[in-house]
Amino acid sequence: MKRIDPSIIPKKKLYTGAEIPCVGMGTFGSDRVAPAEVSEAVEGAIRCGYRLFDCAACYGNEAQIGQVFRKVLEEKVAEREELFIMSKVWNDMHREVEKACRKSIADLACGYLDMYFIHWPFPNYHAPGCDVDARNPDSRPFSEDEFLDTYRQCEELANQGLIRHIGISNMTIPKLEAVLPKLRIMPAAAEIEMHPAFQQKELKEYLEARGIVPVGYMPIGSPRRPERDIMDEDIVDLEMPRIREIAGAHGVSPAAVALKWAHQNGQIPIPFSIHHYYENLECMTKDPLTEEEMASIAGLERGNRLVKGHVFLWEGAKDWHELWDE
Repeated sequence: MKRIDPSIIPKKKLYTGAEIPCVGMGTFGSDRVAPAEVSEAVEGAIRCGYRLFDCAACYGNEAQIGQVFRKVLEEKVAEREELFIMSKVWNDMHREVEKACRKSIADLACGYLDMYFIHWPFPNYHAPGCDVDARNPDSRPFSEDEFLDTYRQCEELANQGLIRHIGISNMTIPKLEAVLPKLRIMPAAAEIEMHPAFQQKELKEYLEARGIVPVGYMPIGSPRRPERDIMDEDIVDLEMPRIREIAGAHGVSPAAVALKWAHQNGQIPIPFSIHHYYENLECMTKDPLTEEEMASIAGLERGNRLVKGHVFLWEGAKDWHELWDE
């Protein structure tokens, strides 16, 4: 197996001083990839040099990934301290965060979590594999008090040493404005959707100004996302002519261009792939995009949000734009 020395992968520093690799492996197989395939890819990724893994309880594969972590640690492929393992509390466990966290730690066989995210900023949830029209009657709009209660539980997990850092996800500037001044432990990172056709420049700069590292999910436009999230109007980032042109100039795939852009733009991309993870890691170590290429990709912004979140809407909500305070 081809391998890249993990020490040459660029790192970013969190406000705590801890280092985090500049690219990670996502583990959301959506409704298309079985847990066994995801865990097999995770093992291959660790052996080829990955050290950052983005997991979540609701992905339904943490126990299988944990078997891989246990195996590679026993075989000394990597030490636990070299791995940066992230997970997330799912929406139905916002009132039982410690229970959810302990289960993820046990399933992942990792002892502690380097980062624990609040997956969505409200307790709305949906059945696995549901379609776009599914609605849970208990869904409700964002509540500052509810969110703070969930976050306080995460702060307690940090105090106990179960987690090293707290992360937030799918937040907006108005939501952040409401809660950030009230937090005792600041979030170290924020997962947000980011790719060439949806760059979220204002939110990214807001986070960076506050010492919060942006982690970009769906960095290549997630062509294998769940069917319910695919709309006719969506733009396919990797088919944009400028992306393909730059890929040709560098002799790499359009996906590699999207990932190089993400890294050089300052976010940490967490692509999911069961076949191309080596290339996704390798592209971070050589042949950066030029300033002109970076500037041209900045001009590809189309406001093309792919995860619209229809299934989290509450009764009375007009449409998905309300989830994002638009």
